[in-house]
Amino acid sequence: MPHELFIAARTYSSWSLRGWLMFETFGLPVKSQMVDLYGGNLQAQLEGHGLAPARLVPVLRTPEGHVLGETLAMAEHLAEYFPEAGLWPADPGARIAARWLVSEMHAGFTALRGACPMQLLCQYQGFEPSEAVLADLARLDQLFAYAETQRSAEGPWIMGTWSLADCFYAPVAARIAGYGLPVSPRLAAYAQAMLAHPAFRRWRALALTETFAHDPYAMDLPRGSWPGPTPLPARAVSEGASINQTCPYSGKPVTDLAEIDGRIIGYCNPTCRDKSVNDAGAWPATMALLSAAH
Repeated sequence: MPHELFIAARTYSSWSLRGWLMFETFGLPVKSQMVDLYGGNLQAQLEGHGLAPARLVPVLRTPEGHVLGETLAMAEHLAEYFPEAGLWPADPGARIAARWLVSEMHAGFTALRGACPMQLLCQYQGFEPSEAVLADLARLDQLFAYAETQRSAEGPWIMGTWSLADCFYAPVAARIAGYGLPVSPRLAAYAQAMLAHPAFRRWRALALTETFAHDPYAMDLPRGSWPGPTPLPARAVSEGASINQTCPYSGKPVTDLAEIDGRIIGYCNPTCRDKSVNDAGAWPATMALLSAAH
């Protein structure tokens, strides 16, 4: 039995994103379950799943039945539970720095969080950050610069290679992108790398399948396109001969169709179809079908 991860509102829940990335990017087995973040009864929902006294998402249930809240605690638990997965950097100095950065992200940057809630729908045009937000951005650059002196590997991520630190800072990249924040070249490069990461793209593709009664963080500003990689041309269709007979994800019979990059591909339900339409390049199984068809 795998861990169970309870998450909510992929479009907006930065903490859910962090928890999910811990599993997705390290290939750890997990069963994810969605709860309603904006229904007004989140704590009751969690209690109904046997997760008391948890009151926020994400929440984790271990294979042994233990309940764990708070992403920082989840990170340490998973590093202990899967020691071979390398969630923290192997180098002692890099590991110390990564823990520092994760802890500061978990507890700090309140101005950035408050003024720029994570949203994965668009890039707001003309957003003017406050002095407090600019100070948080400067602190981020300072921490990233320090991390560069402590890491033992080169690469686009905070400690060179991907680690738990990147799971925690992924929402920062989304905030930089979503509000067009003025950042250093170092932070801009990190944000672009994160937006192009396959796991982040899969999360956003799933987020775009969600619907909400209203946008909880809507701003009275013009909306521009999301600044991540441009998806392949795709749309849902109601008829056509699919190049596959079973869903590339579940193996179940095809019931829903999409035209992606000029080919008709079948899926087993609307979510499988729509996440693929939203960003086919994020899904290796769909790309494998397209590659075989060309």
